[in-house]
Amino acid sequence: MTEVATARRSRITPEREAELYEAVLELLREVGYDALTMDAVAARTKSSKATLYRQWGGKAELVAKAVRHTKPGGAGLAEIDTGSLKGDLHALTLRSDDCTMEQNSALMRGLAMAIHGNPDLLAAFKEYLIAPEMAEFRTVVQRAIDRGEVRPDNPAIDYLMHMMIGGFAARSMIDEQPPTQAFLLSYIDAVVLPALGNQNV
Repeated sequence: MTEVATARRSRITPEREAELYEAVLELLREVGYDALTMDAVAARTKSSKATLYRQWGGKAELVAKAVRHTKPGGAGLAEIDTGSLKGDLHALTLRSDDCTMEQNSALMRGLAMAIHGNPDLLAAFKEYLIAPEMAEFRTVVQRAIDRGEVRPDNPAIDYLMHMMIGGFAARSMIDEQPPTQAFLLSYIDAVVLPALGNQNV
């Protein structure tokens, strides 16, 4: 199965793949998930629908991988190693400027609604977005544990990703403002790091 998937993906260059993902996100912002079709993606990207299905299997996988590819963590959160947990979380936040965060916030709000009514999209998000990001956050936290910054038995460790996503989402819902670098950096310092018992705040 892995060999088949590898052969399937090898037909598209990384540059072309990135172009396709950007086009998918543009369409999502324009029409939303439910109205997005593989025909529309094919037309926008000048691809054949058969190629899209061969590469991604369907709309849910394509959308989940497009979101993963363009998220700051998609470039490899686990590769960030500044020497401190605070530095790592700040570096992750600074990968996106305020304009990109505002766009991503609006996109994720729309997808969150779609996920509730679409089991395929939920499964794709868990496999291609949530599970990899949780694994990368665990790597970052494990380094902090190894440095003595975080106690290994701290119960907040299991909720790091919840806290990070919560701060991002709640900014729009509660404050009616888009998330910004300044807001998220202050949120990390005031909420996330103290919860983890981190002393380098």
